[in-house]
Formats: sequence, structure tokens, C-alpha cells
Amino acid sequence: MKAKGLGFYLLLLPFVLWFVLLIVLPHLQMLELSFIKRDYLAGDSVGWYQYQQFLGEPLYWRTLLRTVWMSLLATFITLLVSFPVAFFIAKVAQGKIKRLLLLSCLLPFWVSELVRTYGWMILLRESGVISQGLMALGLTEQPIEFLYNDVSMLVGLVYTSMLFMVVPLVSTLEGLDQSLIEAGYDLGGNGWNVTTSIIVPYAMPGIVSGCIMVFMLCLGNYLTPRLLGGKDSLWFTEQIFTQFITRFNWELGAAFGVILLLVSSLVVALGLKLSGQSFSRTLGR
Repeated sequence: MKAKGLGFYLLLLPFVLWFVLLIVLPHLQMLELSFIKRDYLAGDSVGWYQYQQFLGEPLYWRTLLRTVWMSLLATFITLLVSFPVAFFIAKVAQGKIKRLLLLSCLLPFWVSELVRTYGWMILLRESGVISQGLMALGLTEQPIEFLYNDVSMLVGLVYTSMLFMVVPLVSTLEGLDQSLIEAGYDLGGNGWNVTTSIIVPYAMPGIVSGCIMVFMLCLGNYLTPRLLGGKDSLWFTEQIFTQFITRFNWELGAAFGVILLLVSSLVVALGLKLSGQSFSRTLGR
């Protein structure tokens, strides 16, 4: 019994070290840094100065609200696109077709996010494939620039996040008994009734799990908004990057990081509350 207990703790030790050294300690250091006000004449002081700066500058908090809203919108679109795909993979496709579809979802992630984003830039730019194709078909007389707007940015966010929605949905839907769906139709239900009354409630843990992952990925994304949204597309991670790298204002950058973490946690907690799910049940799926 003692040997079994010792083995369990030895197996748990790498995870604990990873969690403490790479997550807990850096965040505690960032929290401490966010309360420091640098003054090379009077000396450093501790207070709420950085957070007052955030609240006092409309650009900062409006950018945060915009980032949260766009991330929620991207999450919703990703769910709409991914749910039919996940259902087809889990309940319709069989054998090699099922494995091929899963591989097709996984294939884009064999390359880095930067390469995937540049791929969309090649497709959407003024001299890109889509614009040239429309001209070749006679649908437009001049090249069209599809880049550097919110629509192109949302396309990139959905594309880069789709796998993280499909996988938990497939995992959950595979456990759905086919007889429940057949019973729904036998009792006079149509496709909409069966979907909303049987499939969606059963898949809710997977939906919530996928939405949490996609929302957090979109909220913390930097490359996609930067490259596809252009210079006029405000994203809060760009503000953090600017404070840390461009202005060397690590204190304000740390405060922005803490604020982003608190807001994302609040949104996730609110989503769990509204969906009637618990964090443990969602992770259990």
C-alpha cells in the first residue's frame, strides 16, 4: 500500500513541478509586478497605479471589451461550423472515412500557426487566389482586398481553433446511444426536435469544454489578429505586447496580463453558470 502511494506521488511530481514552476510562480510574479510603480528619483512604490492607468485610458478598456466580444463571436461561429462536422464523424462516418476525416481536421496543425495564417493571407489578399478567381469568372472587374478587416480576422480565428472544438464534441457524441435518436424520430420528432431535445443536451459537456478552449485561445491569440486584422484591428494581446516589448513598461504590461486573466476567468465562470455545467463535469468529458 505504501509502495503504491509512493508511486502515485512520484508520477504526480512532474505535473506538480510543471504547474508550479511554469504557471503558478510566473503568474504570482506578474501579479506582484503589476502593483509596482517605478520612480527612479523617489524610489519604487506599491499601489494601484497601473490599474488606474487602464481605467483612465478609454483605448485600453475598449480594446479589452472588443477583444472579449470578438472572441465570443469567433467561439460561437466555431461551434456552429464544428458541430455538424463532429456529429458526422462521431455518428455517421465509419472505418477509414472516419479516420480520414479526423486526420483532415488534424492536418493543418502539422504546421505552425504563422504558416497557417500566411496561407489565409495568400488566399485573401488583393492579388490572391480568391480575388483572381472572381476576376477570371467575370464577377468583378477589379481585384478585391479581403484582408485587414474583422471578417478576415474571424475566418482566421475560426480556422485556427476548429480542432479544439471538434475533438471534445466527437469524444462526447461517440457515447450517445443511437437508439435514443431513433426513439426521438419514432415518437414523431423531426430533425430540429431531436437535435435540440436529445443531441445538444447530451453533448453539452463537450460543447462547454470546446467553447472554453476556443474562447481562451482566441482571447490570447496574437498572430491572427495582427496579420489578418491589420493595424486598425485592436486586440488586447497587442496592447500587452506593446507594453512589454515596445515601451519596456513591464509593470503596465503585467497589469494588463492580470486583467486579461481575471476577465477570461469571469467569462468562463459565467458561461458555466448559464449552461448549468460544472468545471469538474466538463473536464471529465
